[in-house]
Amino acid sequence: MRIGVGIGETPGEGGGLDRVVEDVRDLERRGFASAWMPNIFGLDAIGALTVVGRETERIELGTAVVPSYPRHPFAIAQQARTASAASNGRFVLGIGLSHQIVIENMLGFSYDRPARHMRDYLEVLGPLMRGERVDHHGPQYQVHAELRVAGLEQPTPLMIAALGPAMLRLAGSMTDGTITWMTGPKTLEKHIGPRLRDAAREAGRPEPRVVAGFPIAITNKPDEARELAGKLFQMYGQLPSYRAMLDREEVEGPGDISMVGDEATLAKGLANLRSAGVTDFNAAVFPAEEGAVERTVDFLASQV
Repeated sequence: MRIGVGIGETPGEGGGLDRVVEDVRDLERRGFASAWMPNIFGLDAIGALTVVGRETERIELGTAVVPSYPRHPFAIAQQARTASAASNGRFVLGIGLSHQIVIENMLGFSYDRPARHMRDYLEVLGPLMRGERVDHHGPQYQVHAELRVAGLEQPTPLMIAALGPAMLRLAGSMTDGTITWMTGPKTLEKHIGPRLRDAAREAGRPEPRVVAGFPIAITNKPDEARELAGKLFQMYGQLPSYRAMLDREEVEGPGDISMVGDEATLAKGLANLRSAGVTDFNAAVFPAEEGAVERTVDFLASQV
């Protein structure tokens, strides 16, 4: 299992593009496999990682995730392929449906039949990410185009935030895997992994990646840390897609799946995720107590 760190929008961190660049440089120096940036209400994640790609040499750079609805699939393919060119092929595009409250209430798009939207979207985006021409007549998109980025021959990896059965089928059959959040180890092992791998196998695709994001902190006060995580990440427990995963895990809220405790406890937790079929760990490091962020990143670096 490869170990990466979430950057840019994690609670307790400062903002700004210069800070993002320096944070990823530091992660690369420490040997981390990847850095994952959300696209929320600040910096554009693809644009930011395009800049980071020119300032780093080895570390994989991924979005976790960019909402599909606000961007035409050709436009996001163009951005992603540019980011890939800037990083010499180290960029991974992670996209997702976001949530009804964002897409309808904030942005004014229809959130009707989201899985159908994603299939239509991927049928345009997938070929473009592989450097192929697309000719597609779908319910939402009718696209006849190709995208050429000079010097970029290899495909750009594409993943989606898939949690429910329909989305997991799409992830396995049409993309390189799924990026999860608020999804506990039992659910990853018994629900996410089997459905994803079955879909990939039926489609004749390679073994898919499972990038699992978790709040994590080294602390000597785990009960207090869980309580803090429950407050910091409270809104995620109220969003329907994440609430469904927490219910599958049979836990009350985000604090209950947070990875908190001493180094031995977290090492065991990482081992359990590896056994559950997680291929990539995405650490959302949070300030459980004074010095916890630095201590946690040091511990994770020791596990690389």
